[in-house]
Amino acid sequence: MPHALTNRDSIMETKPVGSYPPTGIDVLIVGTGLGGLSAALECKRKGHNVRMLERNADINTAGDMYFMGLSGTRWFAHWPELKKEYDEISLHNAWIETYKHSGEVVIPPKKVSDRLRAAGLDPNLAPGEFQMRPLVYKMFVNAVEKVGIQVSFNCRVVDYFEDESKGKGGCVLEDGTKLEADVVIAADGVGSKSQKLVGGQVRAESSGRAMWRAAFPKEHLDKNPEVKEFFKMQPGEEPIVRTFLGPSTYALTLTREDVMIWIMNHDVNGSEEESWNHTIETEEVLKGIDDLPGEWCNVFKELVKLTPPKTIVNFPLLWRNPQPSWASPGARVIQVGDCAHSYLPTSGNGATQAIEDSVSLASCLQLGGKENIPQSVRVHIRLRFIRNACAQKMGLYNAELLQSTDWDKVNLDPRRAAPKHPKWIWEHDPEAYVYENYDKSVQSMKKGVKMEDEDSFEPNYPTGYRYEAWDMYKIMEDMRNGVSMELKPGNWD
Repeated sequence: MPHALTNRDSIMETKPVGSYPPTGIDVLIVGTGLGGLSAALECKRKGHNVRMLERNADINTAGDMYFMGLSGTRWFAHWPELKKEYDEISLHNAWIETYKHSGEVVIPPKKVSDRLRAAGLDPNLAPGEFQMRPLVYKMFVNAVEKVGIQVSFNCRVVDYFEDESKGKGGCVLEDGTKLEADVVIAADGVGSKSQKLVGGQVRAESSGRAMWRAAFPKEHLDKNPEVKEFFKMQPGEEPIVRTFLGPSTYALTLTREDVMIWIMNHDVNGSEEESWNHTIETEEVLKGIDDLPGEWCNVFKELVKLTPPKTIVNFPLLWRNPQPSWASPGARVIQVGDCAHSYLPTSGNGATQAIEDSVSLASCLQLGGKENIPQSVRVHIRLRFIRNACAQKMGLYNAELLQSTDWDKVNLDPRRAAPKHPKWIWEHDPEAYVYENYDKSVQSMKKGVKMEDEDSFEPNYPTGYRYEAWDMYKIMEDMRNGVSMELKPGNWD
């Protein structure tokens, strides 16, 4: 088995495109989200032959902000131009401030480093950063174009298949065209047609919640001096994230030098659509805020009123229980990102885990070689499933924390108003983990040892945790009945 690297020190060496010999593995990637784009780049770097399919006429770079975890950016060390651009667009050491929905300050403005220090963590090692989706997507798209990865547009996939006798996976386009590859990576979201082949028993469904989201030029705040003052940046024109915690909901805002962003969690109302192009009217949001329990501060509602027309989107929040099957029976079609594991925004992990998937899979394929693709895919799933199930559960825990804040406890310890983003998530290096544990995993799989019984290497999920299937609908029912969710057993911090 062709192992070029055997220890963490060598793994962490910078190895740009061209460092690895060609593997001869043909990879077809369906979808150009962060999971698909990162898979394309890492498969290219690891020596695989890559092509991509996108159902639309171009790659959608619209959007607002999301959280990018440290474990999803370590691979930039191998892409110096990406790393440089990412550093330039990052919200370096942004400020954070927390309010009650009424406008009362719970935690005054603090830099991320100060919050980390207060929590007993390394102030110089933030678990991640808020990022602007348009800027990050454009950065990834430019990198894919620069290394010459072929992207075919207007290719809507309506079905997936595999032929184990030929050692091929494939997909069918809307016009009937069939495309094949040694391995097909389904990175086309929660509605992926790969679900039928992989095992459609676990469907993505509505969580009953949605997000109003808007991003617009900050100059619109000039129309209301009170709003402009309240949502001002910090000294030195430094960006700030403000969190508003209310009964049954929460909201976030981001103020930076050029843009104002606001996001608000709410019950579904029927106008939701998974599209950055489908917008709703301001009046719908204002009515929705007035219908919420508790009286929301006027300054937040005035911010909504300043939002330009055709700007607010209403995204549904979809989820599913952990889905053990991510690959087709012959392991020639493999899901990454939301196809395999959808996340609530409260996890701060959707983009991060999609990228982790891609780095892990590209590495497994390179280590196993063309003759062992099914084995490599199965090792990848073994190393990723429990970690993702735990990160999904963390999203549910944070949702309860943010949507059902116990203000008596928060007044005693303001840190309870901050969602968890623990070390076992952000300390992880998916590439290093594969190189350290691929062979051990192969041997354990041959012996029939389950990942939860693995004792030849450390888990990449909470130490002491043993996976048991859980039901998010039962968890949410408990939350509605006032039964708090517990993260145990194991060390989830």
